[in-house]
Amino acid sequence: MRSKTFLTSFMVVLFGLPFVLLGLLALGQYWRFPDVLPPTFSFDALGRLLTADSGLATGGLLSLGIATGVSVLATGLGFWVARAIAQSRRPNRWVTLSYLPYAMPPVLSAVLIQPYIIRMHLSGTLAGVGLGLLLVTVPFSTLFFRSFWSQQARQYEQLSRTLGCSPTQALTRVLLPLARPLLVTCLFQTFLLAWFDFGLTNYLSVGKVRTLTVQVFLFIGEANSRLAAVASLLLLLPPALLLWLNKRTIVRRVF
Repeated sequence: MRSKTFLTSFMVVLFGLPFVLLGLLALGQYWRFPDVLPPTFSFDALGRLLTADSGLATGGLLSLGIATGVSVLATGLGFWVARAIAQSRRPNRWVTLSYLPYAMPPVLSAVLIQPYIIRMHLSGTLAGVGLGLLLVTVPFSTLFFRSFWSQQARQYEQLSRTLGCSPTQALTRVLLPLARPLLVTCLFQTFLLAWFDFGLTNYLSVGKVRTLTVQVFLFIGEANSRLAAVASLLLLLPPALLLWLNKRTIVRRVF
């Protein structure tokens, strides 16, 4: 019991410390070395969320829209691509190809696909950024669902068809309920991949699509630590919310 309490306290401190530090940076004024705490506090940096000049609110909504759209598309495409790979003659070959996007940094991938993005007139657009993120998240989703499309899942599908289900009924009443936990987890994972991406988004957007991650690095480059802290807090909010929503599953797996 004591070890469990100690572990819980340690995890709370470990995950809560970044939020505390970012909160002090966002609210503190004239915080200089060697002061342990800021001498004064002000909410003016948080007030910048409601102003148009900082663009934090717009960047947050932009990041949320891109990450949500990419996660939904990547999860759906990965689900069916994994099914096609499982039914192919040489599935291991396609699985190996699915690892190729992770053999190089995302920035290098962006450099390689940028000429094609320009030719499609998608450079500096939301569609171009979304397409680039899909090239990273769809292979991840495909590899994630590889374990689902086992012989047992295919037998369930064949059994439902034998009993008179149409392809749509077999999907909605058999396969999707079976895959529901994996679908939810994959949505979370692909959302986080798109939400935290900086290199690929920054390169393909050519400075026109300013997501929260891009704005954090812009504020850091401007030595504006307070707005960078506010943007970082916004950046950490959705992952913290997803972790809270999924905490029962995570705790059950750990203990």
